[in-house]
Amino acid sequence: MVQKYQSPVRIYKYPFELVMAAYEKRFPTCKMIPVFLGSEITHEQKSEDGAVHVIERRCRLNVDCPYLLKKIVGVDFIFFIQKNTLDRRARTLKIEAHNESFSTRVVVNEDCMYSVHPDNPEWTCFEQVASLDVKSFFGFENTVEKIAMKQYSQNIRKGKEIIEFYINELLSAGITYIPPFDDTVVPPAITISPAEARSRSESLTIDGSPELHLGASASSITHEVIVGRDNETKLDADYIERCLGKLNPLQESRLVQLRKWVSDSHKGKIPSDPTLLRFLRARDFNVEKAREMLCHSLVWRKKYQVDRILSSYTLPAVAKEYFPGGWHYYDKDSRPLYILRIGQMDVKGHLKSIGEEGLLKLSLHICEEGLKKTEEATRRLGKPVSMWTCLVDLDGLNMRHLWRPGVKALLRIIEIMEANYPETMGRVLIVRAPRVFPILWAIVSTFIDERTRQKFLLYANNDYLGLADWIDEEYIPDFLGGTCQVKISEGGLIPKSLYITDGDHDRERSEDKALWEESIYNCISLGKGQVHEVILPNLERGAVICWDFDIMKQDVTFTVLHTVKCVNLDAPSSPTSPLGSADAGHTSCIDKSWKEGVEYSKVEQPILCHDGDSIQGSHVTRVEGTYILQWCHVDPTPGHHHHYTLDLIESITTHKAKVMYYYEILKSHDFRGSMSSLQSCQSAFSSMSIGTNASTQSQISSCPSR
Repeated sequence: MVQKYQSPVRIYKYPFELVMAAYEKRFPTCKMIPVFLGSEITHEQKSEDGAVHVIERRCRLNVDCPYLLKKIVGVDFIFFIQKNTLDRRARTLKIEAHNESFSTRVVVNEDCMYSVHPDNPEWTCFEQVASLDVKSFFGFENTVEKIAMKQYSQNIRKGKEIIEFYINELLSAGITYIPPFDDTVVPPAITISPAEARSRSESLTIDGSPELHLGASASSITHEVIVGRDNETKLDADYIERCLGKLNPLQESRLVQLRKWVSDSHKGKIPSDPTLLRFLRARDFNVEKAREMLCHSLVWRKKYQVDRILSSYTLPAVAKEYFPGGWHYYDKDSRPLYILRIGQMDVKGHLKSIGEEGLLKLSLHICEEGLKKTEEATRRLGKPVSMWTCLVDLDGLNMRHLWRPGVKALLRIIEIMEANYPETMGRVLIVRAPRVFPILWAIVSTFIDERTRQKFLLYANNDYLGLADWIDEEYIPDFLGGTCQVKISEGGLIPKSLYITDGDHDRERSEDKALWEESIYNCISLGKGQVHEVILPNLERGAVICWDFDIMKQDVTFTVLHTVKCVNLDAPSSPTSPLGSADAGHTSCIDKSWKEGVEYSKVEQPILCHDGDSIQGSHVTRVEGTYILQWCHVDPTPGHHHHYTLDLIESITTHKAKVMYYYEILKSHDFRGSMSSLQSCQSAFSSMSIGTNASTQSQISSCPSR
């Protein structure tokens, strides 16, 4: 498996020329990099005007690995080839490095770039990409991979110290400014042969053992970070430390990779950096697992309009009076503190009065409030606060809280919280736990992630004096012997007169008040080669068709068709066979005898959408007629050609594609030629973006943006 490293864009707050002078002081040896034993110049060349300077070096690195592996390999050091191309006129330095030793067994590539900061010409940017592919290494592939990545990470952390050291050395010598390249001065071209270069280079006399390393340039990384944010703004080290905390280089790399995927695949509102970091931490910084988890969460948020909860949700009167929970200042780590007196909660009463959906909405509202409060705390304190603390009072907990429907609802809520709000709970303080608590914990704990379970602290009976270790004494609640008055409901039994009947529940569902039913999105599953079509009949010229869909599994092609022929509006809405199918069960609205360009046409060319893609787009109709939105599940196998003779067994066993889609039609008189009117107010998470596509389309027709 290829290991990849992609750094954030990092900056020095020094001019490019000064940074280059500091960088050159690292050669031919650098005492601050023990594994770097030295280097020799094998080729050097300058352009006629002196603007471009190319140097190729052979770098010798120490190997610090287990004695047995060193004996098996039979070497004590390894060599890397590094090519530096300095363009003084453009003020850039391109670094390319690869391993010379064991190149048939291990492939290491590294590309780095120094350049001028786009917004401040007095600052210097640095970015880096590296990869490691251990093909075979005498059965020690995993060991070699771990050693290489460990040493690489250590050298990255040390990089800022090295550059700062040499810059300070220059400043101490009185060198505070180096003028940029001057086109008026034209030095003669210089070409040095490998023999001359070796004679000029300092001889390598250091003995030792090299380290498997991803390139000699790894230690040249700087200390400030800028990362693209919403494709416009950038982040520096102050932002990282204030809002995200300290990350090691590999964690930064994983964050950049996940952020790039989100930016590439989602053109609407994208998650914040703290949110991306939470999903990465929940999956131990495994980018692929975090991506999958985040993708499902984004689809869930879009489908159920979760982003609107804070602005649209109104706390039911029953919950205001009887729900024993609320926010209460902060803990000693400045995390927002939420108190839940679950022992005083009438679980059955809440389910009977606001329903399971109402209880879930209340829980989601609390989580969204928690995220907002952590953001406010981060801005107020100037340091990262990404979690909150929950104080759970179990006084009064008894067997009535183990009511089966109540426990079922609780487990469902926990499952949703774990999947969509990972790493938001910093600490859970449980006080006054009764004897019945172990029974409830045995049921609930299996649904809680192991990382979250480790954050639970239990204070049994009246042994809760230790709360002062986590909460300032001035904020310890009065019901626990503190002096701070808590402004939350005391709970209690909910009168049966406030219960709602099953008919009321059904009425709420019919009025789209239930979270489970209020989505504007449709979900479909497609077998291999199957299509799903949405027929839009009798559209006038100038109408705008908008679509917004997410690919949840497999690969799917999407296209928009037009026809003036009569189509079968009674065709089943379930997935059908594709166009041109010879299958006797073909039920597409496009007749098999129709020819493209005669009876029907493609007004939007097919695009291939991959698992995790979020697609938004629109099309302005040129002519009247029937328009068809079509999704087709494609076979990802290269070179595979469909004959569309799927038998029953294959259709059952083949993995199905899943698509969640929404569409709307804007009439021409509502559109009135304004591009801004294409922005759909229906989608809570992403926007219908006709202008985000970079393809060269006409002004009145745009392909879906990705």
